[in-house]
Amino acid sequence: MNLPNKLTLLRVILIPFFALFLLWQFTKFNIFIALAIFAAASLTDLFDGKIARKYNLVTDFGKFLDPLADKALVMAALVGFIELGWCGSVPVMIILFREFMVSALRLVVKSGSGVVVPAGWLGKIKTSFTMVSLILVMLLRGIEAVGVAVPYIYRISAALIWISAVLTAVSGAQYLKAYWKVIDPSK
Repeated sequence: MNLPNKLTLLRVILIPFFALFLLWQFTKFNIFIALAIFAAASLTDLFDGKIARKYNLVTDFGKFLDPLADKALVMAALVGFIELGWCGSVPVMIILFREFMVSALRLVVKSGSGVVVPAGWLGKIKTSFTMVSLILVMLLRGIEAVGVAVPYIYRISAALIWISAVLTAVSGAQYLKAYWKVIDPSK
């Protein structure tokens, strides 16, 4: 197994630890531990792709697992945020629907044509924006948890999550458009 794939697997392994510290309120600093784990896991996403492309270590396994690892990390955060009352369920449902749709589309394309659908440019922007947004929400909530007032925290958090949901929906539409010919070969 090459280094980029090991980094992707590390991201998957970090998810339960992130969720534990996000949801288990044993100290007012646990959110900062969760934030550090999430940030480290997010950085593995940055480095695995760069290393894979630079050293020609791109594999079908990596093309398939990398976006799934991203989805699992983001969904763990968003479901945790709902549990904590930090965001509403509607933007999370939008994001979740798109992620299932794109994953299913990848499977259909792979089974029909043998082609692995790589992440598109808008999907990469969406993932980066979402991960940074989730880090910012956790940072703001962590600052608030230690007793520092954060003006407009609810509006800022909601705006970041909703922008992520819109980017997610638009990038999902981009995938559908690009691979519609596989879904409907008559087009």
